[in-house]
Amino acid sequence: MSPTRGSREQEAPAPGRAAARPAPASRRAVLKGAAVTAGLAATGLGTTGPAHAADDGRPESVTARMGGTSITLTLAGGALRWSARRGGRTVIGDSALGLRLGDGTVLGNDVRVTGHRFGTRRTTWTPVYGRDATVTDLYQEQCWDLRDRATGIRFGVQVRAYKTGVALRHLLLDEGTATIAEELTTFVFPDGTTVYSARDENAYEPVAPGAIPVTGTAGTDTGPLTDLPLTATLGDGLIACVCESARVDYPRLMLSSVPGEPNTLAAFLMEHTARGTGPVETTSTVATPFATPWRAVVIGATHAELVDNAELVLNLAPPNALPDTSWIKPGKVFRCELSTAAGLQGVDFAVARGLEYVEYDAGWYGPEFTTPDATRPIPAIDLPAVIAYATSKGVGVFLYVNRLALTDADSLFGLYKSWGVQGIKLGFINDGTQTMTNQIVDWAKTAAKYELLIDMHDDVRPFGYERTYPNWISLEGVRGNEQFPTAAHNVTLPFARNVGGPMDYTICYGQSRDKTTNAHQMAMAAVYYQPLNFLFWYDKPSKYSNPANWPGLPWFNAVPVTWDESRTLDGSIGEYIAVARRSGADWYLGAMTNESSRTLSLPLSFLGSGTYTATVYADGTPGARPYQTPVVVSTRTVTAADTLDVAMAPAGGQAIVLRPS
Repeated sequence: MSPTRGSREQEAPAPGRAAARPAPASRRAVLKGAAVTAGLAATGLGTTGPAHAADDGRPESVTARMGGTSITLTLAGGALRWSARRGGRTVIGDSALGLRLGDGTVLGNDVRVTGHRFGTRRTTWTPVYGRDATVTDLYQEQCWDLRDRATGIRFGVQVRAYKTGVALRHLLLDEGTATIAEELTTFVFPDGTTVYSARDENAYEPVAPGAIPVTGTAGTDTGPLTDLPLTATLGDGLIACVCESARVDYPRLMLSSVPGEPNTLAAFLMEHTARGTGPVETTSTVATPFATPWRAVVIGATHAELVDNAELVLNLAPPNALPDTSWIKPGKVFRCELSTAAGLQGVDFAVARGLEYVEYDAGWYGPEFTTPDATRPIPAIDLPAVIAYATSKGVGVFLYVNRLALTDADSLFGLYKSWGVQGIKLGFINDGTQTMTNQIVDWAKTAAKYELLIDMHDDVRPFGYERTYPNWISLEGVRGNEQFPTAAHNVTLPFARNVGGPMDYTICYGQSRDKTTNAHQMAMAAVYYQPLNFLFWYDKPSKYSNPANWPGLPWFNAVPVTWDESRTLDGSIGEYIAVARRSGADWYLGAMTNESSRTLSLPLSFLGSGTYTATVYADGTPGARPYQTPVVVSTRTVTAADTLDVAMAPAGGQAIVLRPS
């Protein structure tokens, strides 16, 4: 594995009217009837272009462009609109912008432009860990300063064009406070678009934008709602993924179908937590000046390119806030059973299998939903002895904590630090409302204070903050192997959920409940971006006591979780994917297919000069059930001029190590 990188985020200097439309009906009312404190200091708009304050009623527009991608702001009839294109083709058609305030005021329906700022910026920065060793942040930006005609309220809209996609956000410019009830942003897709809709940890469902299923309960937001990231395949071959970034002091974004508008998805700010626990918040009050979170549209000319463009979400997030990141170590994790002996055996297994961490999960301090005290282990676990033994072997310890035991996170995290714990996994986190956004960020900050890694579980969604607080190393918000999903679901994730940020999937090798082959599970370690990778999730060390029975173990021993370079070689959402990632001089290639067998021809032109030894872990003759398909290991010598034919059984895959000879 490559050593953990230090964080060096290097900043480059920034370069240089018709009748008013009626206010739209409340989107929340429509849905229910059917079923900068945080920002302006980081907007990057300190350089102001020529002042612009046209007020003669003519339509106005500005466009940001970068590498064939463009995003356009338009003001017509006093109303704000936006659109986006890639290579001359429409990604987002004419769509709405604006905010509805708590008193009913709509910002964006009848406004005038009072100023115009623009510029191009190029930045390179080095993440602590990630898909690539360095990240380039290159964009062109346009920003309008605006004034609402009726109230005089000053606000703005900021847009950016990257080669990899586009982004926008609203700015509240007056000093004081503001109460936001709704965000009026819409996403109008071209005819023929299919979106991949999923809520909570449900499977993805490909539907038309206007056909998002109605979901929710009496205690949650209800309507035709889908979580982010939300991927759309466009009728002309393009693919796009809607994500959010830099969500601070603001509710989580969902998207909803709009009655009577079959190609439109609309912003929906969550009022309830994702699973209905905690107070309902119908509005959010913020200190102003304020910048809303970025609404990002990651764009790919091909499905494979979309996966490689995921760094857009991180580029929009605030830079690393931690002065020292030397203690942050990504790695692989093994979950131990709840006893001292199991913990000690788990440490030995971690050493033998090249894992960096062991974890005690739910139950180590008692029944998690009835025990609010996570300061004392159950009698079966001598935790100091296990931690001491792990530390002596160079293995870190993670502890699971249910949210009920998080009433005093500062005290609890400080205690864990004094014990020698290196990470915490938080369970049943209630993401969604403004309060919970702030709570989640506060937990990440508090964990960093005590040099603890943090992994947040259940229906938590990414918003780029693994850049800002890189100790927040992973999160769930995914249908993983706790549900043993289908192969088709597994080959949807790289193009959807994983575009938004890291995910904790829990890989299972040799598990009889898998609906996939073992090679398919192995390939996940290269295909999925998981800087904290839980392996052998339901297993005991004794299962692998005879390694000869488990030919895939050397792959798991060796495969890293953080990378110097990543390239998606081929893919189609819901069908198949092949990803190659480099750590040092070695490449790790993972390929996965859905329930159809297939062979991919993959050129190895990404390799360096000279010869490489390819160790191939492939599907053997298919068994009666996919998990019974054996792993067959072979080796061959290859060069950058070669093409590998990667054959996969139904629900299968391949995992390949390429090392310089």
